[in-house]
Parts: sequence; C-alpha cells; structure tokens
Amino acid sequence: MNYGFKPFINSPCFFSSLVTLAFAGSIGMTLVILGCALPHYNTWWPLFVILFHILSPLPTLIARRYVENTGSSSACLEFAIFITMGIVVSSFALPLVLARSPRESPVIQWGACYLTLAGNVVVYLTILGFFMAFDGDDVDYSMW
Repeated sequence: MNYGFKPFINSPCFFSSLVTLAFAGSIGMTLVILGCALPHYNTWWPLFVILFHILSPLPTLIARRYVENTGSSSACLEFAIFITMGIVVSSFALPLVLARSPRESPVIQWGACYLTLAGNVVVYLTILGFFMAFDGDDVDYSMW
C-alpha cells in the first residue's frame, strides 16, 4: 500500500539521518533528566524546559503550512520565527533564573543549570537538524 510516501523514504540517507536525529534527541533529553535526577541536585524544576522543547517547532510548522496553502507573503513565517525564538530564549533563561534566585538558597544548583543548558543546546540542534534534513521537496508532509 502507498500511504503518500515518495521514494525518498526508501533511501538509506533518510534512515541514517532519522537515526542520527533520534540519537541526538535522546542525548539531549538525557542531559536534561540528569540535571534533575542526580542525587546531588535532586530537584525536578529544570524539567519544565521540556514544555519549551515541545512548543518551539509549532509556530514554524503552522506558519509553513499556512504559507504553502495560501501563497501569502513571508510575514507570517517571519512572525512565527520570532515567536519560536522567544520560546527558545525562554528555555535557556529558565534554568539561569532558577539557579540565581533567591540569592541565599537558589532553587537549583549551578551543576543542574549547566546540564539543562547543555541539554537545551543538543535538543535545539536536533530540532534544527530535523528542519534542515526534511525540508526538501522530496518528502510529502501530508501524513504529518
């Protein structure tokens, strides 16, 4: 049965990039979870950055779908990128704010903050890699 997939999916390049992106995403999430679960840190507040990881690609995906259907200008896409960058900056700011306030006894320790920031970098590079790898016209996104 053909579900609308083009021959690109059967190529080895598709599977190697998909496996690489899945591996990188799992490494990033492991770093975020380590920042929460290590006995030395033992606080789960940094786990809230996962909400930002989930929300960050949504404005761009919605805007790309809208621009493709209507053929309008790229102002919608540029606004979606602006919102996405606000979400990304917020995900980097959250661990920093948690590590700095209150000054006497911060909510999280700096080690947890560094692990969460490293996880953010890896996860966002993975999301960027997804958009770069599967942005071509070779893939049909009607199933997404």
